[in-house]
Amino acid sequence: MIHDPTPDHDDAEAANDGATEGEHASDGRPHRRIRSFVTRAGRVSTGQRRALDDFGPRFVVPFAPRPLDWDATFGRKAPRVLEIGFGMGATTAEIATARPNDDFLGVEVHEPGVGALLKLIGEQSLENIRIVQHDAVEVLEQMIAAESLDGVHIYFPDPWHKARHHKRRLIQPTFVALLVSRLKPGGYLHLATDWQNYAEQMLEVLSAEMALENTSDAGYAPRPDYRPVTKFERRGLKLGHGVWDLVFKRR
Repeated sequence: MIHDPTPDHDDAEAANDGATEGEHASDGRPHRRIRSFVTRAGRVSTGQRRALDDFGPRFVVPFAPRPLDWDATFGRKAPRVLEIGFGMGATTAEIATARPNDDFLGVEVHEPGVGALLKLIGEQSLENIRIVQHDAVEVLEQMIAAESLDGVHIYFPDPWHKARHHKRRLIQPTFVALLVSRLKPGGYLHLATDWQNYAEQMLEVLSAEMALENTSDAGYAPRPDYRPVTKFERRGLKLGHGVWDLVFKRR
C-alpha cells in the first residue's frame, strides 16, 4: 500500500494494530500480532461504492482458508503475480494493461482502494485482475500454494519511519521467507520504496535470504519498464527525493 507521506499518524496507527482475537501468550495473556497493515479511516466515494456493488461480486475473491484455484478464478492458465498493498490501484491497473498475458491478484484491506481499483477495472474492461480484501500474511499462509507464484510486487509499503516502529515494517526475514516459499523457482520479488533507510533494510533482508539472488550487481535495480512512475513518486523526484527498486529471483 502506498503510504500517506503527509500526516504523522504513527502513534494513532500503532494503536489500531492490535492483537488478533483468540491469540494468547504462554502465560495466558493476550499478545499483539504484527499485521501487514494498519487500520486507517477512509471515505468511500460514490463512484467507488458503485464499483464495489457492480464489479465486486465478479472481481473480489472472498478470503478462504484453502489454496486459491487460479485457473478457475481467472478462467485460464497464465503466469501468476501477487501484489500486496495496491493502494488506490492505479499502478496495478496500468501494469495489468501492459501485461495482458499475466494474471494479477491484488491484496488490499482498505475499502476505498478496493473500490478505486474496481472502478478502473470496469472503465478499462480489465479481465486479468482479481482482488482479495484481507490481511496479506493470512492470504499468503492459507490461499497461496507453495511454489505457485511467478512474481510478487510490493510497492511503497508503509515505511514506519520512526526507529521504534521499524519492527512493524512488512519486509522482515520471516515474511520474506514466507514469500519465497510461495515463489516458483525462477520467480521474482519486486519491491520499491522512497525511504532510503527502508531500502537499506530491504536490501539487507533480501540479500540474507539464501533462496534469493539479486538481479542487479549494483544492489538496487533500475526501475523495470512495467512499473509506472506514480504521481506521488514523480512529485518526489522533482524535489530530489530518491526511489529504490529491488528485484530478486528465487534460485
